[in-house]
This record gives sequence, structure tokens and C-alpha cells, in this order.
Amino acid sequence: MGDRAGHGTTVFFDLDGTLTDPREGITRCLQYALAQLGRPVPPQAELVQYIGPPLRWTFPRLLATDDKAMVDAAIEHYRRRYADVGLFENELYTGIPESLRSLRDDGFRLFVVTSKPVVYAERIIDHFDLAEYIEDVFGPDLDGRFDDKGELVAHILRERAIRPERAIMVGDRASDILAGKVNGTRTIAVTYGFGSMEELAAAKPDRTCHSPADIRDALGGLRGGTQAGH
Repeated sequence: MGDRAGHGTTVFFDLDGTLTDPREGITRCLQYALAQLGRPVPPQAELVQYIGPPLRWTFPRLLATDDKAMVDAAIEHYRRRYADVGLFENELYTGIPESLRSLRDDGFRLFVVTSKPVVYAERIIDHFDLAEYIEDVFGPDLDGRFDDKGELVAHILRERAIRPERAIMVGDRASDILAGKVNGTRTIAVTYGFGSMEELAAAKPDRTCHSPADIRDALGGLRGGTQAGH
């Protein structure tokens, strides 16, 4: 890419499954919450599919109930373990720091936009020493405000006066791609996270990346105004 190739372009990065691999912490916390409620505890491999969506979406499905008190209790148990232990049962995908550094140096504005409560997301970014590359971190409040990722993206676009056509959403789940599309941003799906190829293809992202090393070129292609493709 040429000098300052990303000038004026904003990139919204999902966190779980895009920048970090949190499967150990999240699946263990889901198991812990279910055990505390006396419910059957699936193996970790069966819980990986729940990485990405908000807990208020996940627990009604795991518990097979819409009972708010039970869902709230599950979330409380989950967060008790997550805040102390699960948060750090997490690792960066190979090449992420280097990719973020290159993008920042190219002039892209980088934000984290996650379905994880922002109080946890900020701690993770600090833990992995990524704050120097990230302009800001956005996520839901603990009470569920902005659980809907489309609403969260809309809020950021308004608050930061970012033109949608100058923004690109990058994530590993269909919900990331759809959150970008509903707000008029361009989109990049990453296949190394937790969304299946079928899920991502159905969401019709503008680009698809198979490793963190591919993200810079994909962003450069969209920045350059080329047509959607893979």
C-alpha cells in the first residue's frame, strides 16, 4: 500500500474470534454458570458455537427458557467467573499486533466494536497491549444497552460523526457483517474465528479473509474502491 493509504477510513474490529481467541475462557464460564444452576453441562466443544452473541441471547437457548430471573442468574454466575479468571483464558491470534500496527501506520482509524460488555473488552485490549493501536473500544453496557450490534454501530457512527461509506466492519460472525451492512458500511468476514463458512457466505461480506495477515490487503482493496469479491 502507498503512504497513508488508509487516511480517512475507519475500521471497526470485532474482538472475540477476530482479534482474540477466547474459547477457553468463554466455554469454561458457560459451563460454570450451568453447573451453578444445576443444569447439564455440555462439553466445551459444544459451547464454541455460542461465542460471539450476547449472553442475553445465549442463555435462553442453553437453558431452554425465557424466564428472565433464571437468565439473569446465569449471567451473574458467568460474569463472576469471567471477571476474575475467564477474561484472561484468552490469546491473541498470530499476527494481530503486527496487522494492527501496519494499519495504524497506514492511516486507518481503528476501533474495537464488540458484543462483549465494554468494561471487559477494555481490560482485554489493555492486557494484550493493543491500546496503542486502537482509538477506542465500544461494547454494550452490563445492563444490555447496545446488545444489538447494529444499534451499537449506528451509535458509533453518530457519536464520532463517521460517514458509513468511510467505515469497514471486520468480524467472524454473520451478526458482525449484518451490523455493518444495515448501517451502510463495507464488510470483511474472517474465517479463522467461530462463524462457519456457510454462515459467513450467507451474510455476503464484501471481502473474506482466512488469516490476520490477509486483513491489510483486503482493507486496501476496499479502500481503493475495488468491487466486492473474495
